[in-house]
Amino acid sequence: MSSEYAAATLPTSDELELATLRQAYNELQEQKHALETRVQKSEERRRALMHILSDLNMLSRKLADQRKAMIHILADYEHDRSRLARQTERLDNSRRALMHILQDSHRSNLRLENSRKAMIHIMSDLRQTTEEVQRREQELREKQGQLVQAGKLATLGELTTGVAHELNNPLNNIGLFVGNAVDLIELGTADTEPERILHELHSAMQQVRKATEIISHLRTFGRAAPVSFESFEILQTIERAISLMQEQLRLRQIEVQLHFPPEAIFIFGNAIQIEQVFINLLTNARDALADVQRKVITITCEVEQDQVALRFCDTGPGIPAGMEQRIFDPFFTTKDVGAGTGLGLSITYGIIKDHQGTIMVENTCASCMQAGWEEAPGAGAHFVIYLPCIGQKPGGA
Repeated sequence: MSSEYAAATLPTSDELELATLRQAYNELQEQKHALETRVQKSEERRRALMHILSDLNMLSRKLADQRKAMIHILADYEHDRSRLARQTERLDNSRRALMHILQDSHRSNLRLENSRKAMIHIMSDLRQTTEEVQRREQELREKQGQLVQAGKLATLGELTTGVAHELNNPLNNIGLFVGNAVDLIELGTADTEPERILHELHSAMQQVRKATEIISHLRTFGRAAPVSFESFEILQTIERAISLMQEQLRLRQIEVQLHFPPEAIFIFGNAIQIEQVFINLLTNARDALADVQRKVITITCEVEQDQVALRFCDTGPGIPAGMEQRIFDPFFTTKDVGAGTGLGLSITYGIIKDHQGTIMVENTCASCMQAGWEEAPGAGAHFVIYLPCIGQKPGGA
């Protein structure tokens, strides 16, 4: 009788299988819920990325509008330059007329009174012309400032693709690290492995700071701020310019070689404008190396007495013979039609001149070869910049 009772109370194999299936079903339901949650979060991250891409497209359109504005500014600049040339010619005519009047005054006392009156009128015109010239010079300086700002915005427009790639990397890493932290929390390891979660979050914060540095650099470079001069280190400025061009140079397999002395070299000026000079030269070198096999840009720095000598050399085809004196003229370019505005080197020349420096073109990079660098480029474009040096510090401090 007791054995029959025990057999009745034990669960049958079907009941055990049914319980196992229920437990497996519940586990599958939980896994399904977890997967749906992760899919929802992935969709939210994708939508956030789409918003970022939309903002980048909007920025590109704004930059295109700025380029159109730059063309109008340049047209106004050319118109003002023509008017200034006509008024300068008028000033020369007035001076010549004054000389004739002075000669006539010695020949005849009878014409003295008429000549004096004429001279008074001419001096009045001369004063008015001088005031007009001064006013035009002030307007030209303002136009030049607008031109420099427009050049910076045009440069940012060219760099948009590379910068978008640089921003995409930290954004992807942020999503990965935050996703790892979320997975660890969902798995219930927040209490058992808090250090691992903190490590993932700290890694995400590092990527946030990297993206912030890129955006801050772009905002600083593109900001239309008053030109102020201060002491800054030249190598850091070159490295910032290269960082903006890094992606474009990498995609074109262009190698950049830096040859700087161990001491930190300081100059007095505006770091943003000097960075724009370096970006213009790097852009020209990038375009010149498009159809050559050996793609190398060499940047050297030397201190010669109280001046800093910066040399930008490339292995491209070089400047065509007879055009060395024209490449700094506005609207002059050796590129194909539509490939350039012909303003980069003109803006570069004006910035270097404002910094009490000079820029010129050398036919050969003899200084690179004399320094004994094996990787010195051969025939190509060689730009030399001289800027006043205000000091050096050992060890790159």
